Amino acid sequence: MALPKRKHSAQRGRKRRTHWKIKATSLTACPQCKQLKVPHQVCVVCGYYDGRQVIEIKVKEKKKKSR
Repeated sequence: MALPKRKHSAQRGRKRRTHWKIKATSLTACPQCKQLKVPHQVCVVCGYYDGRQVIEIKVKEKKKKSR
């Protein structure tokens, strides 16, 4: 295994790391409910994937405030 003969400077290491940027995730519109979703994933709002319902989404009921 090769070993460096001299220490790399901090500037050289930082120059190498300039391309380590975080990319924003791409989002597409769900064809069923038109909400944004990650491509090739089941829609978390309606549960559809590839034009058919894969999972059933349970709707939470709002609690009434009692005094």
